Amino acid sequence: MSTAKTASKSKRAKSVKKKSPTQKTALKKDKPDLAVVFAALRKLLETFKGEITMETDKPGNYHTAMPTLVHRGKPLYFAGVKTGKNYVSYHLLPLYYNPDLNSRVPAELKKRKQGMACFNFTAVDDVCFAELRKLTAHGLKMFKTAEFRRRLENLQ
Repeated sequence: MSTAKTASKSKRAKSVKKKSPTQKTALKKDKPDLAVVFAALRKLLETFKGEITMETDKPGNYHTAMPTLVHRGKPLYFAGVKTGKNYVSYHLLPLYYNPDLNSRVPAELKKRKQGMACFNFTAVDDVCFAELRKLTAHGLKMFKTAEFRRRLENLQ
């Protein structure tokens, strides 16, 4: 390599500014701790253990199913928690099947709702999580009814 090329490379390397340690710390403080949010939502779902079973349990990815309800040869998905790039999503499948359950979604949770059955969080919100626990319990109750089982059988 010629000395001219080497000199131009070293000039470019010197011109790149590195972030100071305080700048790096400031950036980290602005980013939410999604692992804490994921853990709290996962814990919420685990309170229903025994009635639902864990299907996936990986870092940032936790999903459950109803072992007593089979759709297309597999246990029916019930709810899950998944960490995305900027938020943690809580998916609650019973919202797809029950308009009455959708009408029970309180205003605080509606602000976080995306699509029909997904709620996004960037921080632990005890009020919203308590409401989410109630919705999950109602969804579980609905999944256990004979009427829902009949509707599911008709979809097979």
